[in-house]
Amino acid sequence: MTLGTIPAMAQDSLPPAPYAYRQLDDPAQEAKAKALMETLRCLKCQGQSIADSDASMAGDMRHQVRLRIAAGEEPEAIRAWLVERYGDYVSFAPRFDGATWPLFVVPLIFLCVIGLVLWRKLGRRA
Repeated sequence: MTLGTIPAMAQDSLPPAPYAYRQLDDPAQEAKAKALMETLRCLKCQGQSIADSDASMAGDMRHQVRLRIAAGEEPEAIRAWLVERYGDYVSFAPRFDGATWPLFVVPLIFLCVIGLVLWRKLGRRA
């Protein structure tokens, strides 16, 4: 064990945040929080949403989402705050901007190239 791993291990031994596993009393607010949590990626698990993850970091993020929803903050404002804090990777639905445009454009380019290759191959046979 190195000194660099001690703080990370200490964080896992802390008790979970109050709203990490407890739902909000207002069903409408909890539905808003749940819908937002399902669109946010767990940074530790990476393939799961924070709603599905049991990681302590996901619990902390659920707690923050529920606290902010209970305080009346809009889900998109909470998403913007989390993206600002953790980066675009935290969102399963990245926004279109200067840093993320390849995520949207590259698949279209590949589809066009594949379509062109197929068109040329099928065109020669006919």
